[in-house]
Amino acid sequence: MTARPTVWFRPLWLGLLIAAIAAITTGYTCITPFAAFAVIAATTLSRRDAVILAVALWLTNQAVGFGVLNYPWTAPTLAWGVAIGAAAVVATLVAHSAVRRLSALHTLARMAAGFAAAFVLYELALYAAAVSMLGGAEAFAPAIVGQVLFVNAVTLVGLVGLHQLVVGAAVLSRRRRAHASPARLA
Repeated sequence: MTARPTVWFRPLWLGLLIAAIAAITTGYTCITPFAAFAVIAATTLSRRDAVILAVALWLTNQAVGFGVLNYPWTAPTLAWGVAIGAAAVVATLVAHSAVRRLSALHTLARMAAGFAAAFVLYELALYAAAVSMLGGAEAFAPAIVGQVLFVNAVTLVGLVGLHQLVVGAAVLSRRRRAHASPARLA
């Protein structure tokens, strides 16, 4: 990519991810697919930027939850929010590590490994919080975890498609600029 498309590509991509999590939070009030977002961040951003994005996504999720969905302002709800944020960052770090360590593999294989690692660690972190101090371990019944896995997998497919659209727009923009440049010089 040339410098010009890069200027708008990154803010557009990050803005779309933040808008996507806001929409998903509104639709799935109790299932936010942080593992899916961890994988797309791991495959499209540096480690530092992926972690910053994870925090921004979590903040967006919490803002929608408390500001739009009227989550109760109670200590347990706030504690769960912190646990979810920590788990989202852990999932992002694990996904990023898996994707980078498996760089010799095909992109889909790296994404699958990153997704498996991110999902398992995200769920384990939340389960540990539930069992140790917050309660709610019944939310980790196999049927519920399966539903959460499904939502994460479908979201990841959608995010990959969204990324392809944004990359395609950047390529088209670059081609248009390249074709228009000689005409402007004449």
